[in-house]
Amino acid sequence: MTQDDSRLFDLTIIGAGPTGLFAAFCAGMRGMSVKVIERLPSPGGQLTVLYPDKYIYDSPGYPEILARDLASALYRQAFTFGEPVFRFEEEAKELHRTEEGFLLVTDRGEHRSRAVIVAAGIGAFTPKQLGIPGTEPGSPGIHYFVRDLEAFRGRRVLVVGGGDSAVDWALALRGRAASVTLIHRRDVFRAHEASVRELLASPVAVKLFREVKGVEHAGGRLQSVTIVNNRTGEEERLEVDDIIFALGFEADLGALRTWGLELDAAGRHVAVDPGMATNIPGVFAAGDVTELTYLQKLELPPEQRVEGGAGAISIPTPKFAERRERWGLLVVGYAQAAQAVSHARRYLDPAARLFPGHSSELAATRAG
Repeated sequence: MTQDDSRLFDLTIIGAGPTGLFAAFCAGMRGMSVKVIERLPSPGGQLTVLYPDKYIYDSPGYPEILARDLASALYRQAFTFGEPVFRFEEEAKELHRTEEGFLLVTDRGEHRSRAVIVAAGIGAFTPKQLGIPGTEPGSPGIHYFVRDLEAFRGRRVLVVGGGDSAVDWALALRGRAASVTLIHRRDVFRAHEASVRELLASPVAVKLFREVKGVEHAGGRLQSVTIVNNRTGEEERLEVDDIIFALGFEADLGALRTWGLELDAAGRHVAVDPGMATNIPGVFAAGDVTELTYLQKLELPPEQRVEGGAGAISIPTPKFAERRERWGLLVVGYAQAAQAVSHARRYLDPAARLFPGHSSELAATRAG
């Protein structure tokens, strides 16, 4: 056990993706001692694991920035006002309430904290597979993650899928790969409309209503792929060096399911109130892992209104109904991180203000 393991922290953040990293920065602004637990070997979460070489366009302050560079910038920013302790390659397993707060048990140790923020993203994620022999992860020329675009320079690449990842990878490989073909089983894409328009106007060969039927390996390398038109049954053989499968991922919250947190019906998201508090006092959540619970004022239909008043005028009776929704945007994760930290600060000290002050003022004070 290290000294950091035995120390009582104000806040433990589970997850070092964009939301968790920004939460660590916000906690530093509030003068809180912070520990971050991350099951991956480096910070960034999906940014660095799924698409490190893709450009991000919706992170405030950056017209465009590579995902890996954004992750690096967020990690550096976390140290602006504090000295957060990061524990990488460590998976959270159990959470227990104690007299001083919480005991977090991981696969490598125990950690003590007065409050907790769950910023675990979509949890542990594994790529969806086709189940076709030769397309298993690790097979020659088969890719479910793209970590280095340069690895495809001068090669013949087939991209399979119709979502943002498939379209973005196909566009990113232009000018690098010798040829790029994208197949999709439908004629409707799930990607951003502007990206789809760019794809259709690009040199990428787009084949719709096509699916992979089989692959051929020889000499320890991928030789070809057979695709089939799912409307006509017509088959076509393509000589390729690499196939990128962008079929989505299966997410699993894992051990977090056993902590007593209120989850959605699918068991994939943690329910929070507008202050990012979960059903467990002292435990907050932010980012992709959350499902926001809020009260929306609904007006009853006329036939259900209560009549009364002068002239028996119908008076609408307000009714409050609970709704649950989630947004999967970076900017929403940042805002939720700031809210979660401020409400955690007030949880630890009821007299504390929610507003942390302006960072520029804090920086000036520190510099002076």
